[in-house]
Amino acid sequence: MVDNKKRNGKKPTRKKEQQAVVLDYLSRGYVKSDMSKFGGKPIAQAIGTEQFTLLELVPQRGVDLEIGDNVYIGGNRQERTKIHRVLGILPFERLTATSRIELDYTIRDIVESNEEKYVEFFNTTGAVSTRLHTLELIPGIGKKYMWDIINAREEKPFESFKDITERLPTLTDPAGMIVNRVKQELDKNAIKRGKSKYYIFTQVPRKPRNQQ
Repeated sequence: MVDNKKRNGKKPTRKKEQQAVVLDYLSRGYVKSDMSKFGGKPIAQAIGTEQFTLLELVPQRGVDLEIGDNVYIGGNRQERTKIHRVLGILPFERLTATSRIELDYTIRDIVESNEEKYVEFFNTTGAVSTRLHTLELIPGIGKKYMWDIINAREEKPFESFKDITERLPTLTDPAGMIVNRVKQELDKNAIKRGKSKYYIFTQVPRKPRNQQ
């Protein structure tokens, strides 16, 4: 799950999202047409449900999307009943005000809907170097809490977010910690301000270009 800018001297393999959640839908496109070559035409800002990739989506003709819609964006064109095209990766700084508001709620929904996956992260994640453990990359977890988590999971693997909180009362919101880390990884400026160069839940950023 953890990745760096490069692995073994090679760029990591990128995965394409299959599903995405609409963060904002602009039925008349962007106010400033220079924000997209699709200026003036309907466009949606969305986030992938697997790698949290921020994307621009072009809806099918005659389809009106709504904030919160979960849409298929995979390679099977026949199943793309709502999305005509994935225009490309959307830089964090170009999120609309509405998208920024929806981002927190949407990421949390994705995390909580995939609770088993993220609880498994707390159960199994290891060190990224001799001096740094992956758990320390999560906002709110330092050395002490890291060892508390490791010692607790060695006694018995965590079964849910609730189980984590009940056994480690200092971790009052494990899902929220994941959400905060995802947001940090999406905002390249936040990563630059910190010391971390690792990406745990998202893919390594690249220059925006058409995804598919």
